[in-house]
Amino acid sequence: MSGDEVQRRIRKTHGLKHTKQRWSEQPQSAANGKEKDALSFDLSTVQPSEGERGAIKRLSTMWSSFRGKHDKDRVMKEPPLQESLEPAPVDTPAKEQRYMSGQYFFEYLVVVSLKKSKEGAYEPQITYQFPKRDGMVRFQREEEEKTLKAITLFCFPEGINWAPLTEYHSETFSFVLTEIDGSRRNGYCRRLLPHGNGARPPEAYCIISRLACFGLFSKIFDEVEKRRQISMAMIYPFMQSLREAAFPAPGNTVKIKSFIPDKGTEIISLTRPLDSWLEHVDFRTLFRCLTDEEVLLVFAAAVMERRIVFIAEELSTLSQVIHAVVALLYPFTWQHTFISIVPEILIDVVMAPTPYLLGVQKRLLEQVTDQSDLLVVDLSEDKGDTFLVRSGDEKSILPPKLQDEILQALRNRKEEATVEELNTVVSEAFLPFFVKTVGHFASYVTRKGRGQPGVFQSRAFYKAIESKTTRHFVKKFLQTQMFDLFIQELEQQQPASPQQGIFHKKIVEYQEKKKKEKAKKR
Repeated sequence: MSGDEVQRRIRKTHGLKHTKQRWSEQPQSAANGKEKDALSFDLSTVQPSEGERGAIKRLSTMWSSFRGKHDKDRVMKEPPLQESLEPAPVDTPAKEQRYMSGQYFFEYLVVVSLKKSKEGAYEPQITYQFPKRDGMVRFQREEEEKTLKAITLFCFPEGINWAPLTEYHSETFSFVLTEIDGSRRNGYCRRLLPHGNGARPPEAYCIISRLACFGLFSKIFDEVEKRRQISMAMIYPFMQSLREAAFPAPGNTVKIKSFIPDKGTEIISLTRPLDSWLEHVDFRTLFRCLTDEEVLLVFAAAVMERRIVFIAEELSTLSQVIHAVVALLYPFTWQHTFISIVPEILIDVVMAPTPYLLGVQKRLLEQVTDQSDLLVVDLSEDKGDTFLVRSGDEKSILPPKLQDEILQALRNRKEEATVEELNTVVSEAFLPFFVKTVGHFASYVTRKGRGQPGVFQSRAFYKAIESKTTRHFVKKFLQTQMFDLFIQELEQQQPASPQQGIFHKKIVEYQEKKKKEKAKKR
């Protein structure tokens, strides 16, 4: 679609001219807890070929409608947000500081409902917000309103293509909002059919939080959904208790008291996973949709930072699979465009020539498969071929011996494994790959003097690798942005800086093992 058409549809659906918000996603940085700003459709630095410039221009035009200058006038008068069912307390400075430090569970909860317009279409609108954000200056309030409009876009990426339903299977999915200043907020959504009689449109509950823990928020939504079936008013006291509770440390549990009519006071236990670097990931969906060999091919394409599109009808499937693929890259972080669920109005993003990971609903498949030089992965149960579009060289990207080791390690998982057990098996299958290929990086950073930044000796680094196939892979991997950023951070660290994390622990274990093997041979 043209840029003008996209802007027209955005104005019609969301009632705005421009927004300074940058609505895109980033993966979690599992390597060291830092969040890195993805490219996020900033195409000003891209040098496209002649054939790519048309797509860039259309995408840039489309995106400018989201990132334009601050507007003073509204194209449409937005309906006011519904007040909380109970008066929400105004946050004190101490509580606000506590939230910003990451100790609160969430920033706010919103309900997105499908409201019928005069034209007969069902448009997503925010109908409930908890708590009401008081005490904001005008600029903050206007920026917050734009964030709320972004939420409706991701909660109902289908746009206005809805009709009343009598049955609807609830699903949970997530997205990430990255703002212009680089700050990030996670969106966790539960879409369900509200209690009632006859055909009615579904509604979405969305929790916005700076914390990344998909499993925990999924359990919270179970409680929200249970209360919603009784009354909207039942949600408030539960969310109030949750908001006042401290977010638990890894492996710890927080208990929330909540009253339900006819059942009395319930104690709800929420336990945070011990392995916090994988707490936002559930690998079960990935390995349910793809075979081990197919997962390995997707991993190979992601390591080379290629354009990858995942196709499925369920939003929860797209969300969980794309986050799981990003987690396989640990300790490296995906540095490019990352949108787990692409709203229909933004489907032109598939034409961008830069690397991306995108989740697209199957009904938009025809708008994806006419692209070349990308990997299109069908996650549907009724699929014919898993890879609808591919380059064809995915099997030859990774060293054959290391591919076999990954597949062998994946066979150790149990059929009825818990999320934590599966996380352990998967991490122990993929993490050694990076340990064995690039785990010797620290020995090839030289410094001219104390306190000086280091310089990575890339040529000597890959020349030190004995295996020809591994050396060939590493030479290409060195050219990726994820490896480049990883080394840049290492160069800025001082030698005395403690290297923490499971990756460094695995490197030490592997190096000790190699020393013992050499000693035995002597």
